[in-house]
Amino acid sequence: MKKVLIIVAGLLLPAIGWSAGGGHTYPDDKIEIDWNDKAAMQRGARTFVNYCLSCHAASYSRFNRVGQDLGIPDDLVLENLIFTTDVNGDKTKVGALMTTTMTPEYAEQAFGIVPPDLSLIARSRGVNWVYNYLRGFYVDESRDGLGVNNGVFANVGMPHVLAELQGLQRPKYQTQTDSHGNEQEIIVGYEILKAGSMTKSEYDRTIHDLVAFLDYLAEPYKQTRKNVGTGVIIFLFVFLILSYVLKKEYWKDVH
Repeated sequence: MKKVLIIVAGLLLPAIGWSAGGGHTYPDDKIEIDWNDKAAMQRGARTFVNYCLSCHAASYSRFNRVGQDLGIPDDLVLENLIFTTDVNGDKTKVGALMTTTMTPEYAEQAFGIVPPDLSLIARSRGVNWVYNYLRGFYVDESRDGLGVNNGVFANVGMPHVLAELQGLQRPKYQTQTDSHGNEQEIIVGYEILKAGSMTKSEYDRTIHDLVAFLDYLAEPYKQTRKNVGTGVIIFLFVFLILSYVLKKEYWKDVH
């Protein structure tokens, strides 16, 4: 038993070290995504196409597939989720991939880097990280051109595109001494400099819905996979009982 505990502890220690070694970030809240709440994902899709899709693609998904999965008819997808045109100037088709119209060359010139595709961001970074990142922008006048920084991803190259919703905020710092006796200032909160169109709770809800949509984009079959897995486990359990009863029947004369 002691050997088992030692092995488990040895496996866990690297994971603990990795999580602890990431440094201080703020905010650092946890959220739960309800895959049965399609209305939240619909609201998240609306926010995504209005504020994210102009720079970030989601090229692993198609508009009509998103509409089908989230219960949005094609005509409403065309009206409310598609605002781009194709190379001929016609409105983007409902079956098209969710790509951005921004060219890599322009992105490189404007931001110094091509904005990443967000199809798998919720899977690669995790929903908690994305949720905190989108709430962590603050005014930083030392950053020429952008004027903002982020408490979760320091010195990120992305502007605060949701500033009109959240408003502008500045960080509150607190001096902390680390294990080596070195003092450092860490962010412990934010204060509003300029209010946005939403209250804090409204903005948090909007970001939660956006992250719910990104979580769906990252793995559209997640709920189906869980349902299939549950069905398989139930089937195996019933099969086990039937197999045991059949075994007893075959072997009753032997015993």
